Amino acid sequence: MNYNIELTEKSLQPVLSIRTRTSLDNLPKEIGRAYKIIFQYLNEIGEQPIDAPFTAYYNLDMDNLDVEMGFPVGKPLAGKGEVVSSEISAGKFVSCIFKGSYKQMEPLYNAMYKWISENGYTTTGVSYEYYYNSPADVPESELSTKVVFPVK
Repeated sequence: MNYNIELTEKSLQPVLSIRTRTSLDNLPKEIGRAYKIIFQYLNEIGEQPIDAPFTAYYNLDMDNLDVEMGFPVGKPLAGKGEVVSSEISAGKFVSCIFKGSYKQMEPLYNAMYKWISENGYTTTGVSYEYYYNSPADVPESELSTKVVFPVK
């Protein structure tokens, strides 16, 4: 399959997020819970996200995933409880939009790793997925996910 892999440079991005550890099986529940808590807090303080919600993956241990779920925001905001003020560092990012089921994303990840290596970059060890719609709203075949790797 042909993927439209892009290299961009981005400035520092403030976010509100929740970081946790979970199994792959429990991940959808944790993502939903985190987004709900963060979105309620954003409404409480009269703010809105400026982009789609994301999940950052800090490891690939499917039994003990280290993940951060959050929303990009327009300026640094104070956290509350388990919602923390965080940021996505400035730098170079390799990204690609994927349309389809989350279960079919492995070939995209492999293509992106290959592109990164062939173009002389290395990953920072973190990957991001931005979710532009939800399985609750559209069929799996219509899911739109942006996969992003910070690179150096």
